[in-house]
Formats: sequence, C-alpha cells, structure tokens
Amino acid sequence: MAEQLPLHFEFRANQTFDDFFPGANHEIITHLQQCIAGLGEQQIFLWGKSGQGKTHLLQACCHRAQNQNLSSFYFDLSQAELPDPSLLNGLDEYDVVCFDNIERIAGNATWELAFFNFFNQHRDRGHKLIVSASSAPNEIAIQLPDLKTRLNWGLSLKIQPLTDSDRIAALIFKADQMGFEIAPQAGRFLLTHYDRDLASLWALLEKLDRASLAAKRKLTLPFLKQILNEDSHD
Repeated sequence: MAEQLPLHFEFRANQTFDDFFPGANHEIITHLQQCIAGLGEQQIFLWGKSGQGKTHLLQACCHRAQNQNLSSFYFDLSQAELPDPSLLNGLDEYDVVCFDNIERIAGNATWELAFFNFFNQHRDRGHKLIVSASSAPNEIAIQLPDLKTRLNWGLSLKIQPLTDSDRIAALIFKADQMGFEIAPQAGRFLLTHYDRDLASLWALLEKLDRASLAAKRKLTLPFLKQILNEDSHD
C-alpha cells in the first residue's frame, strides 16, 4: 500500500449546514446529510455555477462527518496548478472525501488515472465521495472512459440559484448569524448596486459589520450608503 501522507485542510468554521441558506436546495442538503450518515447514496456529484455555495456545502459535509466521528478530507482543485497526484495516497482510508472543482483534472492523464485508482479503492471500502463541478458529470472533458463512467455513478445534483427575494432573505439570515440586523430595503440596495454572488455578498457583510461596530451605529440604509460611499473613495 502507498505511504499515507499527513493530510490537512482548512476547516471553515462558519461553513456548516446550519450556516447555509438553502433557498430551493433543501432536498440537496437532505441528500448530502443522508450520504454522510450512511443512509443515502455513497457518491454525490454536486454541480452548478460559481458562487452558488458548492464549497460551503462540501465543507459542511466534512463538519457533519467530524461530528459523527468520521474521518473527512476536503480539497479545492481550482488553484493555479494541480498538486502532485500523490495527494491521493492514503485517501482511500478516509470515511468522507470531498473534492471541489473536479473538472480541473480533465485532460491531465496522470491525475485522471490516479483519481480512477483512488475512486475504486475508496468505493470498495464503502466510503463516501462527494465532488463538485461547474457542469454536469457527462459534460466534463474527462479523457479516461472508465473514470468518466464512474463520475456518472451515484447521484448528480444541480444546485439551484437563489432568487432575488431569496438573496435578500439570505443577507438577513447571514447578518443575524453575525450578530447584527440588516433591513430588507438595505438588502435590496446591496443587490442592486453590488456583486450578487454569495461569496462577494458575505465578504461585504463582514466589512459592513466591522464598520457598524466601529461607529457604534445600527446598519440603517443611510449609514449603509455612507459606508459604501466612503469605501469607494478610499
């Protein structure tokens, strides 16, 4: 057996299922939770456009696994260069493995073969694999036919984007978790004037929270406009 590497990843403390605003994705969350609990599919392929919460959900799966005393591992393949495939050594022993942006290995023959071998060993142990991508599994340009087939096994779930009303509700939900209030009209203002993807909105909320605390003022719409106007002139 290949030597097992010491594997570490960044656990994002605020990316649990409780921290995720589901919108129309309640069913997806249920499938992921059942997978981790051993009551559902052994393999799940989660796909959708960037900024819809795929990374959050994969991190949430690892949190849930940890809470159930299961070993888990998360890795984002979207970095500038793919790591050495030796990253996969020993991963077949982990109860739950999550790979973000799996489409990044497409066309890399060494990675495709290594992932194919890992997939078989991991599955034979009865462990759970959850991967994400920006498109459906049959649309990814995987060159190794057997790996392409295996990525189409299990359950394929498309994450549903939030509607505008969902996004406003998500902003209010997230702000409440951070310990401050944001009015619906302030949420509508943010959606109208700033990036609409969730990651950008969450980062903006953190900035607004810091400004609100520093000024010891509530985040009213006039104060919100003042903060953002000052920020744009920095």
